[in-house]
Formats: sequence, C-alpha cells, structure tokens
Amino acid sequence: MHFDLTDLRLYLNILDTGNITAGAARSHLSLAAASARIRAMESSLGIDFLERGRRGVTPTPAGNALAKHARALLQQAERLQQDLAEYAKGVKGQVRLLCNTTAITEYLPELLADFLREHPNLDIDLQELPSARITHALRQGAADLGIVSDAVDTDDLHTRPFRDDPLVLILPPDHPLADQPSLTFADTLNHDYVALGTSSALAIHVEEQALHIGQRMPIRIRADGFDGVIRMVARGAGLAIVPRVAIERWPQVQGVTTRALPEDWANRTLKICARDVDSLPGYARALLEALTPGTP
Repeated sequence: MHFDLTDLRLYLNILDTGNITAGAARSHLSLAAASARIRAMESSLGIDFLERGRRGVTPTPAGNALAKHARALLQQAERLQQDLAEYAKGVKGQVRLLCNTTAITEYLPELLADFLREHPNLDIDLQELPSARITHALRQGAADLGIVSDAVDTDDLHTRPFRDDPLVLILPPDHPLADQPSLTFADTLNHDYVALGTSSALAIHVEEQALHIGQRMPIRIRADGFDGVIRMVARGAGLAIVPRVAIERWPQVQGVTTRALPEDWANRTLKICARDVDSLPGYARALLEALTPGTP
C-alpha cells in the first residue's frame, strides 16, 4: 500500500464534493492526475473505494473505512505540523470551521479577521452547511469546529454558547398581514416569500419547517444574502424570514415591518461545537477560545 497525504486529501475532497472533478479542483490537481491517483490507490489493494454513477461518486464499504482512517491520519499530520511550526519558518496550520448561514454572514467576519491578524501562521477553511450536516461532519472527524443552532442534537459533542439568534418575519408595511399583531409561520404560507438561495443553510432550515407542517413555502424569488432579501421585502416583493441581527445591522432600510415568530425553531441560540476539545490541535483550541463569548 503506497498512499501519500496528497492521495488521502484528494480522496476526502472527492467524498466531500461528491465527484472526482470537483475533488480534483479542490485539491489543485487536474482531472487526469486525480483519476490516476484514485486508480492507483484502488489497484494497490485490489479494492474499489468509490462507486461511480451518473450523478457522482459514493464510497464503498472499504471506501468508508479508508475515509475514517484518512481523516485521522491527516489530523495527526496537522498536529505534527503545528507542533513543529516554531522550528520551521513559514509552515502554516489550518482550522476547518463549519457554520450555519447567520454565523458565517453576521457574526464571524470581524471575529475571524481579528484572529487571523493575530495568528499569521494559521489559515481557516470556512464553509457554510446546515446545522445537521455540521454535527455529522464533527462526529466523523471531518471538521475541527462547528457553529450550529440548538435545534440539532449535540449531546455527544462538546458545546459552548455562542450567540442568541432569533429569526423574525419581515413584511412590507402595506401587506395584508401587517396589521396582525401576532403571526405563526403557518399563517404566512399562503403568501409569497422572498428567500435566500437554495444552497443557503438557513433557506434549507426554514423550508424544512414548512414541510414539517405539510406545506411548501411559496417562494417568488431568491436573493443572494440578507441585504438583498430585506431590500426586496421593503419594495413589496413578499415576506421573508431573516435573523433579527440582520435587521438590526441595517437600520437604514425603511419600509419593513417586523414580527417575532412563536415557534421554537425560530427562537434559537447558536452553539460552538467540537467532537473532543482535548484532541484538537493547539491552533484549533485557540480559535475556540477566541470565539467563546466572554473570553479575553
């Protein structure tokens, strides 16, 4: 068996993206080079690690076993790199941080910029995912840290509070529902919505809530980011559900009526999660401390 760290990173990137082309691009390899590496890995043991299909690739049982060990080996390699960094000028560590939509757009830009300025030898691999996928990735060892809503199960993870993050309904002032002092989510589902893009973790979360009560959100248009959503609502395009912090950050937006939502899923808090703090590399623990409220 002759696998190197590039092979293992490539294989995990292919699993994370779901196809060889995207995995090759993330690994900064050509498609031909990536395909040759995967074939060589499989040939060295006479085992298929990937099942190829028209919609991409999925791991075989052997591929799942390889992924588990590859993640552990790469984490150990990163820890080794961090431990030796003080002896090797220019060597960098990397923290993989997965977050939901609100955390990544509203709370983290300044926090992460400050952290990177203070830690010039560290990089952050920051990705947006729905909370349920984040906790799954943490349990599989595919990420160092995650920020999720309290709607998902985190009982087997180490957690710390991050921010209160209630969602609110916003309406144009002349909307038929604007005169009602209180509204439930179900009350709104016969009216047009402005929503975030289909890849947004928050959009996925909100649309799933409609499905849970047997309805679909009537989405008239999707916008890229909270700013676009709020501005479209202000001009009468429909309703929207956004984090309260997004409205508070844009006080200059006129013509928007805000209503609190009574559902538990809308009155949420965000938590920072890790699978095992003691096993985190030192630089990942440093980021955890930097993101923990109240930490100097």
